[in-house]
Amino acid sequence: MTLTRLIPALFFACSLAASAMPPAPTTGTALSGTVLEAKDGGGYTYLRLRTKNGEVWAAVPAAQVKTGAEVSIANPQTMSGFQSKALNRTFDTIIFGTLAGAGTQAAPDLRAMHAGANQAPKVPEVKVEKAKGANAQTVAGIVASAPKFKDKPVTVRGQVVKFSPGIMGKNWLHLRDGTGSSRDGTDDLIVVTNDSTSVGEVVLVSGTVRTDRDLGMGYSYKVLVEDARLAK
Repeated sequence: MTLTRLIPALFFACSLAASAMPPAPTTGTALSGTVLEAKDGGGYTYLRLRTKNGEVWAAVPAAQVKTGAEVSIANPQTMSGFQSKALNRTFDTIIFGTLAGAGTQAAPDLRAMHAGANQAPKVPEVKVEKAKGANAQTVAGIVASAPKFKDKPVTVRGQVVKFSPGIMGKNWLHLRDGTGSSRDGTDDLIVVTNDSTSVGEVVLVSGTVRTDRDLGMGYSYKVLVEDARLAK
């Protein structure tokens, strides 16, 4: 095939591939489909749906849903690159919402939830002894030098000053140890974990530093400690 024929053919193939991908629903527009697969994990029920535009994955607060059921998901909100620790898989695209008519539970608002998780609380001065070991760091050391620790393991001890459970299947907490300054935000570290804790507890966090983390829906984080395990 000559180059002049090959290029139009490639464009045509790409157009077909793009048209085969189901478009993401607009926030607020109900999504309807047939349940092909249902899996529970992390407080959510994950549904593989057959819709009029193709197959999609969706997640709703834990519910009893049978294969073959016709469902409608209210207030769908799309996320890209979502990692479910409970299912041990990453979804290229997944739609969060609630089953229409399933009680009075409100649909999860991704913007509100992440805004709450990202907001550093005002608390009295904290002073915690630094962790020990090869990967031991302080809160200020991690936040102020985030690029240096990108994708590297760290251990940090601090006091939990805010705990936001069950946001997109994970628990989010703010950690402080008395280092850094509130003026530039180096006194506060956001940690993402599957473990539970409570405000006021002093915990030892072991996880991986992630930088410039984009979670979609307009929310991004300069630095996070993800895949964290908590110990006292």
